[in-house]
Amino acid sequence: MTKNSSINKRIAQNTLLLYLRMLFLMAVSLYTSRIVLNALGVEDFGIYNVVGGIVAMFNVLSGSLSAAISRFITYELGKGNQNSLNKIFSSAVTIQLGLSGIIILLAETLGIWFLNVKMNIPETRMEAANWVFQFSILTFVISLISVPYNASIIAHEKMSAFAYISILEAIGKLSIAYLIVISPIDKLILYAILMCVVAFIIRFTYGNYCKRHFIECSYHFIWDKQLLRQMFSFAGWNFIGASSAILRDQGGNIVINLFCGPAVNAARGIAFQVNNAVNQFVVNFMTALNPQITKSYAVGDKEYMLTLIYQGARLSFYMLLLLSLPILVNTHYILELWLKTVPEHTAFFVQLVLIFALSESISQPLITAMLATGKIRNYQIIVGGLQMLNLPISYILLRLGFFPESVIIVAICISQCCLAARLIMLRGMISISIRNYLQKVYFNIITVGIAAFILPFISAQYITESFISFIVISLIAVICTIISIYFIGCNHQERLFILQKLSTIKAKINNK
Repeated sequence: MTKNSSINKRIAQNTLLLYLRMLFLMAVSLYTSRIVLNALGVEDFGIYNVVGGIVAMFNVLSGSLSAAISRFITYELGKGNQNSLNKIFSSAVTIQLGLSGIIILLAETLGIWFLNVKMNIPETRMEAANWVFQFSILTFVISLISVPYNASIIAHEKMSAFAYISILEAIGKLSIAYLIVISPIDKLILYAILMCVVAFIIRFTYGNYCKRHFIECSYHFIWDKQLLRQMFSFAGWNFIGASSAILRDQGGNIVINLFCGPAVNAARGIAFQVNNAVNQFVVNFMTALNPQITKSYAVGDKEYMLTLIYQGARLSFYMLLLLSLPILVNTHYILELWLKTVPEHTAFFVQLVLIFALSESISQPLITAMLATGKIRNYQIIVGGLQMLNLPISYILLRLGFFPESVIIVAICISQCCLAARLIMLRGMISISIRNYLQKVYFNIITVGIAAFILPFISAQYITESFISFIVISLIAVICTIISIYFIGCNHQERLFILQKLSTIKAKINNK
């Protein structure tokens, strides 16, 4: 077996493990979301989403360092430099501990002021909102400190750890859903407390796993000025990209609250829960693929890295389309089936958020390749600068009286502008061919998407909503997507590969 074939097999195995984990968590998440929404009510559910969004704004400080930690650990593993791994890990933990202190300070000053002075929250729920804020800060800090441990799991490609520990996470979510239903105390406050407790248990479990399986995951206080300077330099420029994404997502959520109130925040929150559940397919695939892109760059195998980028972008889109299309053409019925109370604007939010996720999916391998180079200053200034336009444009549109969903439409348009900027910048950074990318990825996925969409869309217009019609239209959507991917999305060599795999599976079944 060739080296690349062995790597591809490992990627496939890791992806499968992450998919099994995702399916389990998705089922639990969708079930508990319905219970939580009905237990809290639309208003409290919206308050939790927007108050948690304030804390998530501080992700801008940690997201850039998280990417730096993951990149440095993966890069050194790719080069086989075991000696420097513990130094990188310990430095990363030191950085996260210091950063936690800064975030607590900012949250307890600026965050508290913004929550109590600027947010559109009913006076009767302000005390509960402050409790939610405090426990959201604690939950965030717990997650922040554990970043180096999770980065080590991904770098070592031990995805089975995520699969196994997810069982504990699912039990925690189910327990929360049950407890807030039967609890006699304020359900919103209890929900925030229990989410913090589950986060602590999960993060402790991941940390314990890393200490037992990876030699470098043993923390010792290290103050290596040169290494810290390199990591902070990388993180400093990556800060622009991380902040732009947070301002786009959580900033947009806060702007919606200012102009539309917590009920619309609830609609947006439900839409992003649907998106998170579906988008986990792509996240899992890229989690398995990202280390190989970085390691291929580290050893100088740019040809294989470009192959992974092209295939990764197309497969990410295909997997997301396969799951998204049935939801896009059955949105109203799915929401009514899933939720007893469907907040206004939810259906359109769901559809737009899924389209945005499809737009972003083909950029993920490009982002990984950019981080692998370590030369990210100009890239982050340009692409991050473009993404930062989301917040002011959304604010202006809502102030002019546009509908709340216009925030997501702005994000979709800017996403396409960012894709163009990424390709132009990466042409000089990793010698990627824009023409090849457009031919092999962009035009390919657009054609597949349009071909797959036509028949399910027409069917949905002429068939009355019912459970049977939902099943029929969903099957049509899945079949059309598979046919479009096979005949339009795959080249001749890929179709032969699929046929060979199907023949092998059939032979094994017949032999049994």
